[in-house]
Amino acid sequence: MQKFIKLLKDKLLDINVKPKRCKRCFMDETAEGISFGGDGCNYCDNFLVALRSPSKKIDLNLSDLVLKIKKDGSGKRYDCIVGLSGGVDSSYTIVKVKELGLRPLAVHMDNGWNSESAASNIKNLVEKLEVDLYTHVIDWQEYRDLMNAFFKADVIDIELLYDNAMIAVNYQLANKYNIKYILSGSNTSTEGVSMPVNWNWGKRDKRNIKSIARLNNVKIKTFPLFGTLDFVYYEKIRKLLWIGFLDYLESFDKYEALKVLQKDFGYKPYPYKHYESIFTRFYQGFILPVKFNVDKRKVHLSSLVLSGQLEKKEALGQLLEIPYPSEEDLLSDIEYFLKKMQWDECKLTDYLKRPEKSHEEYGSEKKLWEFLSSMHEKYLNIHSVK
Repeated sequence: MQKFIKLLKDKLLDINVKPKRCKRCFMDETAEGISFGGDGCNYCDNFLVALRSPSKKIDLNLSDLVLKIKKDGSGKRYDCIVGLSGGVDSSYTIVKVKELGLRPLAVHMDNGWNSESAASNIKNLVEKLEVDLYTHVIDWQEYRDLMNAFFKADVIDIELLYDNAMIAVNYQLANKYNIKYILSGSNTSTEGVSMPVNWNWGKRDKRNIKSIARLNNVKIKTFPLFGTLDFVYYEKIRKLLWIGFLDYLESFDKYEALKVLQKDFGYKPYPYKHYESIFTRFYQGFILPVKFNVDKRKVHLSSLVLSGQLEKKEALGQLLEIPYPSEEDLLSDIEYFLKKMQWDECKLTDYLKRPEKSHEEYGSEKKLWEFLSSMHEKYLNIHSVK
């Protein structure tokens, strides 16, 4: 097992120390489309512009948005949905939503990889806030088969499975209860640095999931799926709105939010973003750097440094260490992963050695999404001129 520790350390040296890096943030040559100029790069330049004026789904201030949600939800059991993963952003979102007098339905998706801390955090939040919680439990055997299909396909975004299903479940519940607003914890200040296109895949690509499953003889029976046309139906026809709620606050500071959560709800923090899931932390902390030469901490830490929430020296210290509190924690996750997926060390070694394949080698909705997005942009431009 120690060979995996050495493998990770060697890879982090290759991808975090050797590539040419931005002077201002942590983005480097491993990010597709990066360009350097002056004191920064295009990634941090774009972030700083967005930080000054975040792009909002509805161009309202916070109080007007809250009034609109209350009005549209009048007479209904819930006036909004809040996706609750157990992470800081979504947890703080539901706290503020309740504080502002809204009536949310908390929605969580259990894919079999929840950490004990995540389960405890969610339980404490919903009980103390007195909100209803809907937990969608995915059939584990079907989910494991789909994960194995993605591993066999050697594509980078294994988390596409969870993210796609999570989107589907939230829209489906909003539609079922006639709720217009889905309030998410996504925000500019802690995650506004764009994810490079070569580091993940479009999260609404239902066709990609179905194609990879079919090629590996995996039958999708109960797994929630969400595609481009589903987005068009829910957002453009049903007029449901997925809103990054935290951008409506006057300011969002992750560490101040964490203090509130710890003090008032006994919240247990995680070492890095999205580590409330055992698989996600293993995927981001080990699989991505070792197999795909990607360390997503560069994006997350860059956002925190550029928004003034974290000192660059401290962030750099984190980036030079393995993405785990200790080597023992990593070894524990490797053992857990092997047991849960019914793999052995040889299978993991073989997987890590195989070259990456693009999602586009399989069926994809990428071109459809790009075409409809361009048509929508043209429509908006024409009407703005009028």
